[in-house]
Amino acid sequence: MGYISKVQVIQRSNENRQYYLICPAPLAQALEIEKGETIEWVVEDKQTLTIRRLDAGQHKTGARKNAK
Repeated sequence: MGYISKVQVIQRSNENRQYYLICPAPLAQALEIEKGETIEWVVEDKQTLTIRRLDAGQHKTGARKNAK
């Protein structure tokens, strides 16, 4: 099953643009993504964007022990 998201763009006054890609909550929950996790964006080709957890081992083995 896929999840549809729209790209959001913020145009700053100094001509800088920021693009936001929203991760739907059900997808984040299924992947057990947590606030503050570090991810890497990898462009495979113009049709494929992959995200990769850089700290993948930590989120299962103790990242939650400091959670409140």
